Amino acid sequence: MYLADGRRYEQMQYRRCGASGLDLPLVSLGLWQNFGHATPIEDQREILLAAFDAGVTHFDLANNYGPPPGSAEESFGDLLHSDLAPYRDELIVSTKAGYHMWPGPYGEWGSRKYLRASLDASLRRLRTDHVDIFYSHRLDPSTPLRETLGALKYAVDSGKAIYAGISSYPAAETAAALDTAEQMGLDLLIHQPSYSMFNRWIEQGDPSLLDVLGERGMGAIVFSPLAQGLLTAKYLDGVPADSRAAQDGSFKRSFLTDETRERLRSLNRIAEARGQTLAQMAIAWVLRDPRITSALVGASSVNQLRDSLRALDNLSFTAEELAEIDLHAVDAGVNIWEPRRP
Repeated sequence: MYLADGRRYEQMQYRRCGASGLDLPLVSLGLWQNFGHATPIEDQREILLAAFDAGVTHFDLANNYGPPPGSAEESFGDLLHSDLAPYRDELIVSTKAGYHMWPGPYGEWGSRKYLRASLDASLRRLRTDHVDIFYSHRLDPSTPLRETLGALKYAVDSGKAIYAGISSYPAAETAAALDTAEQMGLDLLIHQPSYSMFNRWIEQGDPSLLDVLGERGMGAIVFSPLAQGLLTAKYLDGVPADSRAAQDGSFKRSFLTDETRERLRSLNRIAEARGQTLAQMAIAWVLRDPRITSALVGASSVNQLRDSLRALDNLSFTAEELAEIDLHAVDAGVNIWEPRRP
């Protein structure tokens, strides 16, 4: 029988999510890649429980996480039932809908039909009566914002979700979503964009997405702060056979240009001078801005999780360090979500 570490809240730092009353851990655990049927359930259990023992209270899912789609929610639901049920009120469980889940015109995007059906299916897989955050996973250019946000409002009003959020919406569309939500009486808690030293789109524009979030009191939890593992020591000298780049899936071999590898080596030297791994510095760097509530990381092992959490041991940057990082922290063409943002 699992018994959580009694010191778990002494080990984690928390940050208020925008202008809400909710605190999130500075590092949250995402279940995008390693929590489907392809990973033994005991390995998943070990990672999840180690995260909670370290004070990680937020676990992020989506309807299509796996592989196959839906299986990450099924696995988490089983472990929620078997191990974490006594601690359910201490957890923030989030899920999303927006990408393809089933055939036909009602199996993706942002219609009320799809979002409501997807949420009900997610709750069945998660074996719970509600999630803490339900997201619109991507902007739908052919569905009115009012309809998509109306589905989120239904989720909150019905008690199937406590909070609502959006993911990967650009700055202008985020501002429009906030205006529409306010008219409808819906509070949008949080935005989930991609963000890393090699993918800085949320800083760009006037106003930038970060400007909109800060001015409107909306939280931000950034995903892929390691650029899917690119911002680690793994790729300094090549492509390991067991790496995600070798599989050429969502992480493309084309990301690893000679110029990018040289930038990685330069960033790695800065991290070493700070007493951190490159991955730890990359996580600390996205958290340098107080408008960022949490950094969402994945983990394929407990050791990898603990290495990421050690980023919190050194979150301070000097002006000189930030200036040097800026020389190498430039767009590397890794934002695979950009073409899906109208």
